[in-house]
Amino acid sequence: MSIRTSPSLKLSFLLLAATAILAACGPAAASSSSSSSSSSTTTQPSGSGGAGSNARSGPASGGASGTVGSVSTSSFTISTSAGVKVTVDEVSTTTYQKGTSSTSASAVTTGEPVLVLGTTSGVTITATQVIVQPTAGGGSATSSAAGVIPFQRGAPTTSKQVGQIPPNYSQGSGTIVSGTTANKATEAALAAYPGGVVDRVVKLSNSEYEVHNIGVSWPHHIFVNQDFKVIGAD
Repeated sequence: MSIRTSPSLKLSFLLLAATAILAACGPAAASSSSSSSSSSTTTQPSGSGGAGSNARSGPASGGASGTVGSVSTSSFTISTSAGVKVTVDEVSTTTYQKGTSSTSASAVTTGEPVLVLGTTSGVTITATQVIVQPTAGGGSATSSAAGVIPFQRGAPTTSKQVGQIPPNYSQGSGTIVSGTTANKATEAALAAYPGGVVDRVVKLSNSEYEVHNIGVSWPHHIFVNQDFKVIGAD
């Protein structure tokens, strides 16, 4: 026996069914939308990298050493012994030194070995000091002797430790330093391990320094003591 249903009753059934579906899906859809929105707007703070640490902040004091490749009015390029191409921007406050004597920007010529200290952002350095013919030297022979491993795309990552690594060291810890302290630590690190670009110097809890090295496969971290002597690397 069939039961006839009036059009108004059918409409009521449809409205109840639609309401039930919306009630079931609505919270999930809202949750999904909220989650998606949160994910797209969340960013890491510039100082992240460990509790109480700013060791992963942006442009910081560092430097590089290499051979001048080209020279223009307010900048020049260098190639490090590991093959890293670096752009050096010169400003009105940049100072120049040749060997141990003060000089001018004209001393920077193609083919000259230089050590550049300044604010590093990737492979661009805004120079505070340019030392032409640095006494510590560099070059491929020194790089090879120091064991620096140039970066090669697709090559496996090198992981090794030499010398003394400060106890309780963890990557990203410490406080970024600048000025004379950063310059001395950078110069010591590049003299021992030329070829990379120092993009920051970090003072560790034991008052030693971690010099962060990029552009090479190894070493990425060079450790310098309070007397600015290199004690280890990894």
